[in-house]
Amino acid sequence: MGVNELVQTVRSTIATVRAGDVDEHERKVLLQACDDLRSTYETPLETSFRVLFSSHQAMALRLGVDMKLFDAIAKRSSRGDGSHFNVQQLADDTGADPALVARIIRLLAAMGVLKEVDAGLFSSTPLATAYVLPDYFKEKGWKNPADIDDGPFQFAMNTKSRYFDFLSTAPYYQEAFNKTMTLSVRWRGQSWFEFFPVEQKLRVQRPSDALLVDVGGGQDRDLVLLKERFPTLPGRLVLQDLPNVVKGARDLHPGIDVQEHDFLRDQPVKGARAYYLRAVLHDWPEKQVVQILAKIREAMAQDSLLLIDENLMPESNVPLLPAMVDLSMMVSFAAAERTKTQFESLLNEAGFELVKAWMPPGAVTEQTTLLEARVRLEA
Repeated sequence: MGVNELVQTVRSTIATVRAGDVDEHERKVLLQACDDLRSTYETPLETSFRVLFSSHQAMALRLGVDMKLFDAIAKRSSRGDGSHFNVQQLADDTGADPALVARIIRLLAAMGVLKEVDAGLFSSTPLATAYVLPDYFKEKGWKNPADIDDGPFQFAMNTKSRYFDFLSTAPYYQEAFNKTMTLSVRWRGQSWFEFFPVEQKLRVQRPSDALLVDVGGGQDRDLVLLKERFPTLPGRLVLQDLPNVVKGARDLHPGIDVQEHDFLRDQPVKGARAYYLRAVLHDWPEKQVVQILAKIREAMAQDSLLLIDENLMPESNVPLLPAMVDLSMMVSFAAAERTKTQFESLLNEAGFELVKAWMPPGAVTEQTTLLEARVRLEA
């Protein structure tokens, strides 16, 4: 039996055989088979992420209880009008920020507590009725975190420091963070330059010209792999990040310039052919995202490119892992995983226009995506 056939069989079984139709022994056998299936085909990295982010599921449940989301869901489900509801309705019922409600119920849906029946339209499940608080959200009146200096991280740690400032004072955690970010490249699948037309798009006139600036590139090997893939590509490759990060990247490759740079300040490399950001913007609230992009825009030539390499959030039916990562960004940085629509809005606010969203051939999700943008031409 092929994989597609197997998937159809499983889905058909779910649709036709209800939990009440099998006895306790059969139910446990089915659950064990599901566990065996996951352990066989899930990669070690996927398992690690699932375990590491599992605490966010408990947090989402607690938020749902304390925000009275489950009470609002129960009331709407008892009205006999189809039992469907949207984010704005639950926000109106609870008095909570719609943006925060959206992020919580997105994760609840990925967990199977709710069901997304259509884009932005949800229904309850039997599991949701079983829940008829984090202090930070209660104190903030259930508002969606948007202040990087006054987010859940600062509240939990009783500090005024930002997350990355905290890391700079804790070498053990800084090293762990750097290694995790480097490891995450493996999780993303194909590198951006494997499906982006590098030789067509990235050209400079002189070898001394800046070809690509990896802004906030950390210690990852993106530029090394690019250099190995295109060894004769002319132009300078520049890796930039904070001093405590790039000190471990000095010997990455002789053809890569390593610079200390804070991307919230003026960009020192002017007129590069392309400026590249990988998994940077999801660490920042909207205000700082626009600031980061604006600093790059000010350094760009009219024909420069902006390349944003991010795991895009689907517009609907978000899987469990991206929903958990989104809450992790919220807790650590008051930031977010974002959809293509949200990125377009931020790009527009920062003076850019989206040219194209590049994805690997045959990609089935929006996760591995390279957004190509340029400075917006004023009318």
